Amino acid sequence: MIRAFLIIILYTLCNAAALADVVKPALVEINVDSERAVRIEVRASIEALLTGINAQYKNTQDAPNALEYDVFRKMSAADLQTSFQSFKQDFLKSIFFRVQSEGTDKPVVLTIKSVNIPPTGYTKVPRISVIHLSATLPELTTQLQWYYPAKFGDNAVRVKQVNEATNQWHWSQWQWLRNDEVSQSFSLTEVVAKQSLLDVVGSYIVIGFEHIVPKGLDHILFILGLFLLSTHWRPLLLQVTMFTVAHTITLGLAMNNVIELPSNVVEPLIALSIAYIGVENIYSKKLHTSRLVLVFLFGLLHGLGFAGVLSDFGMPQDDFMTALISFNVGVELGQLTVLLTAFIFLAIWFKDRRLYRKLIILPGSAFISIIGFYWFIERLELF
Repeated sequence: MIRAFLIIILYTLCNAAALADVVKPALVEINVDSERAVRIEVRASIEALLTGINAQYKNTQDAPNALEYDVFRKMSAADLQTSFQSFKQDFLKSIFFRVQSEGTDKPVVLTIKSVNIPPTGYTKVPRISVIHLSATLPELTTQLQWYYPAKFGDNAVRVKQVNEATNQWHWSQWQWLRNDEVSQSFSLTEVVAKQSLLDVVGSYIVIGFEHIVPKGLDHILFILGLFLLSTHWRPLLLQVTMFTVAHTITLGLAMNNVIELPSNVVEPLIALSIAYIGVENIYSKKLHTSRLVLVFLFGLLHGLGFAGVLSDFGMPQDDFMTALISFNVGVELGQLTVLLTAFIFLAIWFKDRRLYRKLIILPGSAFISIIGFYWFIERLELF
């Protein structure tokens, strides 16, 4: 059973190592002002839109037109803008925006005002472009709905409205739309209620947990590397806690724009940290106190990677610390889930420490190092 489990893990990691990227859900923000003018921002990968690569492909290289996708990713912003021109009408025909006015549902005509495409930059991280749409609502509009087809991928949408009495803006909560769903109706006659403390805590714990399990393969490998050298819970929890404290620091600083490193620096270094942990496991037979220092330093680095996740959704200004702590609680729960799973399937079966090192620690650490070095080279864009 142990051999079968290891084979499954190795097979999964081998496939995952070849990931180019996972297509992120589109983020849609709808702004409605007191003059009934609507501005919509759709943040999405135009390369994925042009090639039809959506959420059904967990590995973009599995898509039938993966080569075309890679060509688009390497295009300049001007060339990609040209390629998108012929796709604009198909895009507008595929999405829809409808409102309720005077008791009846009415479609609203959308137009594309502009498309902002970033420079090519670091091609190992998906380039997110912004499509600006506009429309004018009918008079007496009370509600609106948004639709973004599954062929373009999953999407999350929220609405920004003004409270004319106080001249303050309010954001609705994000609605996550999967499986070709139409959004629930957003009211334009009621002030959007502020999220409760429990809502903020719950939503950011889930985001943090999902960033580890199942989406954070690089972080999972790092945690497994910590697990392999010491299966005793006290040193394990100490290492994981040091890691969490460290990435909390840099995550908070990054979200406040105090520090910032480009992805082409952060991502290769994260991969190198994974490779190093595996190598150290091979040459060290016991846990040294210096390991805690390294784990803390690596945690500072991983925190910059986490910042990319939260920057997509933003942080509630009134509950910034609550959201930040909740996200890290979710990350910690995800890490503990990885440790507990590894303990149940691996460590619990071995009473002989030498046999455990021979069959589990050495081959497992070697494999983690190989994957880490592969990612390091791949993220440097050397091939």
